[in-house]
Amino acid sequence: MSNSNFTRRGLLKTSAMAGGALAAPTLFDGSVWADAHSGYLNAPTGSTVTLGFNVPQSGPYADEGADELRAYELAVEHLNGGGDGGMMSTFSSKALQGNGILGKKVEFVTGDTQTKSDAARASAKSMIEKDGAIMITGGSSSGVAVAVQGLCQEAGVIFMAGLTHSNDTTGKDKKANGFRHFFNGYMSAAALAPVLQARYGSDRTAYHLTADYTWGWTQQESIQAATEAMGWKTANNVLTPLATTDFSSYVAPVLNSGADVLVLNHYGGNMVNSLTSAVQFGLREKQVNGKNFEIVVPLYSRLMAKGAGENVKGIFGSTNWHWSLTDEGSKAFVKSFGEKYGFPPSQAAHTCYVQTMLYADAAERAGTFNPCGIVEALEGFKFDGLGNGATEYRADDHQCFKDVLVVKGKDNPTSEFDLLEIVEITPRAQVEYAVDHPMFAGGELGKCNPGA
Repeated sequence: MSNSNFTRRGLLKTSAMAGGALAAPTLFDGSVWADAHSGYLNAPTGSTVTLGFNVPQSGPYADEGADELRAYELAVEHLNGGGDGGMMSTFSSKALQGNGILGKKVEFVTGDTQTKSDAARASAKSMIEKDGAIMITGGSSSGVAVAVQGLCQEAGVIFMAGLTHSNDTTGKDKKANGFRHFFNGYMSAAALAPVLQARYGSDRTAYHLTADYTWGWTQQESIQAATEAMGWKTANNVLTPLATTDFSSYVAPVLNSGADVLVLNHYGGNMVNSLTSAVQFGLREKQVNGKNFEIVVPLYSRLMAKGAGENVKGIFGSTNWHWSLTDEGSKAFVKSFGEKYGFPPSQAAHTCYVQTMLYADAAERAGTFNPCGIVEALEGFKFDGLGNGATEYRADDHQCFKDVLVVKGKDNPTSEFDLLEIVEITPRAQVEYAVDHPMFAGGELGKCNPGA
C-alpha cells in the first residue's frame, strides 16, 4: 500500500512473471501528476533540473566519496546522452532515453559531508535552498545518511541514499522520502554466518571492535546474533570513535581475551588502520584455543582492500557489488567507468550510479519530479539489469532486496584492482526479513512530503 498523500491513478503496476522474469516497468499517466499535483518544492521551471551530490570529500570515508562522485558524473553524462549509455541499455525499464530527465538537461551541485552528520545536513540544506536541488544523494556513513534523510523528509525532496549499511536507515529511521539500494548489516550477517561456520567451525569465540555510531552498533548486533546462533561465543565488544586513526590500544587487549576471532566492524580508513594494527600485533600468526586466529571484516570494499594491501589476504567479508560480476549490467557499467577513469568502479560507485538512474527512471515513469510521484513509482518497483540481478524496492520500508556477495581477500591478486574474490553469491531469500523484525523496529515510514 502506498504511503504517499495521493491516490494512485493511471498506472500499471509491475508484477513478476512466471519463472522469475520481470513484467514491463511501471507506467504512469504523467498528466495526472503534472496537472493535479504541480505544487512541490524546487519544481524545475526552465530547461534544466539540478541534482545534489553530497559525498565525503574529506574524513575517513573520503576514498569512497571520490569514487561516488566519479559515478555520479558518469550517470549525468549518460542521462544527458553522452558516452555509451552504460547500464541504460541493460536496465529492465526502458523509460530513459538519454535526453535528460523529462526532457530537461541534468545539472548537479556537489558538497563535502566531511563524514560528519552536521556538515552533511548543512551541505544538503544549501543545495536545496540555494541551488534548487530537487533530489539529494550520497554519503558513505550511515550517521550522515540518517541525518540527511531526515532533512530531506522535512524539506520535501527525495533522498536516494548512497553508501549506508546501518539497519536503522530503513529501520527505525526510515522515511517516506528516502530510498536505499545498498544492503544492510542484517543482510551481511545472514550471508556471512554460514560461510564462517563452514570455514571456521561452530566452536569459536569472537572479540568485536566496533565503530561507535549507528552503523557500527547495528552491524555488530547483527553479526553477533548470527554467529551466536551457530554456536559462537562473544568475548567482548569495544566501541571505537569514528575519528580514531591509531587502534593499537584497542587491539592489544585482544591478545589475552581468550578470543580466537577478531571481528572488525569498521569501514573505510578505520578498517585499513585497525586491520593493519591487528596484523602488526601478530594476531594472524597466533593460535588460540588450539585454533588458528582469524579476522573477519563484515563489510568489505575494493577500496579498503587496496588500502590494507597484503593484510586482506584470506579475510572474509560481504559486499553489495563487485566489478568482476559477469552479468550484462555489471559488464556495461565496468566498461563505461573504466573507459572514463582508467580503473574499475567500487561498490560505492556502483550504488551511487544506480541510485541516480533509479531516480531518473522513476521521474520518467511518473511523468513528474513531484516527490510523491517518485515515491509512487519506486515503492514495490521490481527491476533487473543494474548489476545485482532481480531486485525489489520494498514498499513498506524502501529497502532494496537482492542477492548479497560474500568475498575474501585474494591470496594471489593479478593487479592492484583484483584484490577480492567472490566465494558465494547468497540468494535474496536467505537475507530477507520481515518488516517488523526486532532489529528494524521503531519509527514510521510516514507519508511523502512534497515540500509545498
